[in-house]
Amino acid sequence: MRLLVAFSLLAACGAPGVRVPPQTHDPLPPAPGPPDGLHSLPALTDADDWEAVAYRPAYQTTARTEVVKVVIDLADDWHVYFLQSARYELHYTFVKAQLDPTADHAAFNTRQYRRDDRDYILLSLVHYLDGDFWTFELVAGDILDGPRLRRAFDDIRSKVFFADALTFRPLSPLQIERAASIALPTVDSDAMMAHMRYQALVPGTAYGYLRIVRGVLDTASVAPRDLIVAEHVPDELPPASGLVTSRLQAPLAHVAILSRNRGTPDMALRDAITDPQVVALEGQLVRLVVGPQDFSLERAELADAERDWAARRPARAFAPAADLDRTELATVCDLRRADVSFAGAKASQLGEVCAMGDVETPGGFVVPFARYQAHVGRTQAQIESMLTDRGFVANADDRARALAQLRTMLTERAVDRRLVDQVRERIGDSDARWIFRSSTNAEDLVGFNGAGLYSSVVIDAHPTRAQVADALREVWASVWLQRAYEEREWYRIEHAAVKMAVLVQPFVGDVVGNGVAITRNPFDEGRPGLYINLQASGGSVTGAGDDELPEQVLIYTWTEQPEFELLSRSTRTGGAAILAEADLQTLGNLLSRLHERLVPDYGGDANAVDVEFLLTRGERRFVVVQARPITIRYAPGQEWRTP
Repeated sequence: MRLLVAFSLLAACGAPGVRVPPQTHDPLPPAPGPPDGLHSLPALTDADDWEAVAYRPAYQTTARTEVVKVVIDLADDWHVYFLQSARYELHYTFVKAQLDPTADHAAFNTRQYRRDDRDYILLSLVHYLDGDFWTFELVAGDILDGPRLRRAFDDIRSKVFFADALTFRPLSPLQIERAASIALPTVDSDAMMAHMRYQALVPGTAYGYLRIVRGVLDTASVAPRDLIVAEHVPDELPPASGLVTSRLQAPLAHVAILSRNRGTPDMALRDAITDPQVVALEGQLVRLVVGPQDFSLERAELADAERDWAARRPARAFAPAADLDRTELATVCDLRRADVSFAGAKASQLGEVCAMGDVETPGGFVVPFARYQAHVGRTQAQIESMLTDRGFVANADDRARALAQLRTMLTERAVDRRLVDQVRERIGDSDARWIFRSSTNAEDLVGFNGAGLYSSVVIDAHPTRAQVADALREVWASVWLQRAYEEREWYRIEHAAVKMAVLVQPFVGDVVGNGVAITRNPFDEGRPGLYINLQASGGSVTGAGDDELPEQVLIYTWTEQPEFELLSRSTRTGGAAILAEADLQTLGNLLSRLHERLVPDYGGDANAVDVEFLLTRGERRFVVVQARPITIRYAPGQEWRTP
């Protein structure tokens, strides 16, 4: 099942769109090509043999890896071929060229990975340089039985110089069961992650003044030309040229999503703030290249940096449209994409999801832009004056003070009592808590997702007038949070045109976990799939840091049957799975349907859906709470590949 691609919400708004310049890719120098005439070796007797046949893939899910593909020919008395893997990235291409010129690719994939009457065992040997792990791996969808898995492992072990270090790394629940049944020595992803030093979140090239932040990042001090090297993973990050963190990141945390949206490189390097290579360049203008396998950091020339900076920022201003005539509260499931003009992007897109019929959402209703504008009232003139003040424009500290004063003014102003009564009436006698969420005309757009820019507020069941009024005021005022202002400013979005609707929804309680998914494989364009991050209840999937890493799963959709590859378990579960295989089947179908329904309408360069969801306890239902466009960028030259 190959997923569709395409998307433009902004076109529906009559707006020109927020155009993000394409991300530039400047990969690290390639490894030397394969030795002339070498196709395979019968054994790996030393490090020189390994070097002769190994390669470093540009699309591996884990950085700093060397790979050797292996074919075991069952019909030829289990003859083993250690492939020259830069020449033969695919098992199939080796078999076609060297063993069976009649092989058909599609039939080969089905029979040799997913059937018992196969002709070959196809595997990879992987050296994870961070931690020095040597692993024997099958593709995630391989159903190889236990006895043959055991024999293959023992046979390979007898032919490699790292035999004592070799372990099996299972990539699917079935493989975990098979390995346990035959007492195969295994290593899990969590053990390897504990030793991981380098993590590439958003590959690319950045120029900036290297600034090491020891302790908590003061976001007001961040400038667009800063290359931030942070001790901790920040919860928010204003526009910067790039981000390096000293701790691993949750891959779909807000800072990672923002970096992906901006096209600015993002990586983790354990203990980066004390790394000699980094410290030696503190305060200097540098060029950072974040590659899928490694990174480089060096001094840069100002002329090169200025060309890069000029190319990254949108060239023209964008004033999002707003319909201030609609004043009635609107039911979410009645909204459609064009209603962004009065209900905001988040609510209108969730209405499209609801219209699919059998996709569960929390429902709820929307307080439209007109009610925000009425609350702002005469302050609009003051806002416009503030936005043109020289001190405000030039100085981040002055901006912080002025924006805080404006938020205080808006949160202290009385809310229309009739509106409060209308909201309480719509909430009714529900015993659920309720969440008040932002839904602006400056978030969840093609080229500008605004992840985490605005506020959400949860209130108790049967709320008082004061609780409802406070929640509305806090969400409205979050238009003027500094993180929101700085992000919009970088994208040249006209601040005075930004309007806030409030999406009011019953809070989904008793959940197993909260998740974020992207409906494309962000690691490898050549192997279509779905990328899922899920955190156990009580944790944040969009949080960050080594102690808050989620369960990560790739669902490959290019195969006849979906394949599930486990990348890591949640740091909150002690190694236990959150998602069972039945859950993955259900979630994969849901995400594929969302992709097929929403992406064709996005327009622009959006090619996937960024989905936030909850998994409930008991019936284990998936509830979609947000679906917005996202653009997944790949390095040039990636082509269709199978294992």
